[in-house]
Amino acid sequence: MTIGDSFTLNPSSAVLTPDAPGLRVLVDGVRRGTSILASQSKKHPIELQDTDRQWLICESSGTIGRPKAIRRRPETWIKSFDINAERYGLSPADTYATFGSLGHSLTLFATIEALSLGADICSLDKMAPRRQVQHLADSAVTVIYATPTQLTLLVKSTVATKRSALPSVQHIFSGGGKLGDEVRDALCSLFPAASIHEFFGASETSFITISDANTPAGSVGLPYPEVSVRIGDSAGTAPNETGEIWVSSPYLFDGYNSDTTDGITRSGAYLSVGDMGYLNAEGYLFLRGRKDRMVTVADKNVFPEEIEAFIGQMKGVDLCAVLSVPDQTRGNRLVCFVKTTSTGLSPTTIRNHCRTHLSSHAVPKEVYCSDAMPVLRSGKPDLRALYAGLGSGR
Repeated sequence: MTIGDSFTLNPSSAVLTPDAPGLRVLVDGVRRGTSILASQSKKHPIELQDTDRQWLICESSGTIGRPKAIRRRPETWIKSFDINAERYGLSPADTYATFGSLGHSLTLFATIEALSLGADICSLDKMAPRRQVQHLADSAVTVIYATPTQLTLLVKSTVATKRSALPSVQHIFSGGGKLGDEVRDALCSLFPAASIHEFFGASETSFITISDANTPAGSVGLPYPEVSVRIGDSAGTAPNETGEIWVSSPYLFDGYNSDTTDGITRSGAYLSVGDMGYLNAEGYLFLRGRKDRMVTVADKNVFPEEIEAFIGQMKGVDLCAVLSVPDQTRGNRLVCFVKTTSTGLSPTTIRNHCRTHLSSHAVPKEVYCSDAMPVLRSGKPDLRALYAGLGSGR
């Protein structure tokens, strides 16, 4: 299929939630071929701008620092639309559902993919999970794009209401974090006909890897079609050796809408956004964490994301964030925040669980449990706010 240089509105698409914030504006922009500006930090998630050629401007969604405006050519997404349609059988017969703001790149990608392929679209942002589930049933949704946090809230509402299964859903695409085993099992029960596709990527890179039926536990999958992944410098590393993740791909962004290069480095055709991980002998990618979050505890490298993922698998944990603060004896000490409404979870329970599975230097020294946690629009923990609560300037 020939890849165009601007998004197109397939006349088969129907917008089933026309009053969703920004959706009318987005449809108009796709129809007219204007540049599309998506924001997580402004009142209106979508704005349009007449330019010589169409650009897509969206914001990064990290956990520390201000969002950065990312500029990309539409064809870097259009190519993925065609690959997904061929690989997963997506077509105008499908109905998509999203759960986040159109200012978030995952939601924006899914919505424009639906509009381009001719599928119907439901935008369920700012709805209570129970209403979202009802929309899935009423609209016979077949394709879901969501973050693990959004899916967690969804399945919790169905457990509480003893909702019957929804067999119409065929595909669930999950990105922006790791799905816990408990949530995955609940999704399989709620959507018995659905295939779950976990993918790893960033706003700057789009898809990097995507899982399949053979993906080993803990991996984020094999490289997405036409993507090359290497670990470390140009020579690469041996299997299972941790290093910086470098990506070469036709889906990379063009640059930031400013002079910043914060967190981005390039080496020839390859780009890194600062993630660390390793490839096993079969080429499956395993993540360790962010390079800028890695800390040393008692002379050992620690990735807070690995601890967050481990604690996040515990029953009753809704959200977890691990921070590091300076420590005169150990270099750094780890402080863990857990969002939970379970009466069976306590700081002692969590620390004891960590001791049985993690090395001693990776066990948080302090654990705080609460029924609330500051989060970003993306649903990720707001690390800046948590650090401020500790009196840290990070």
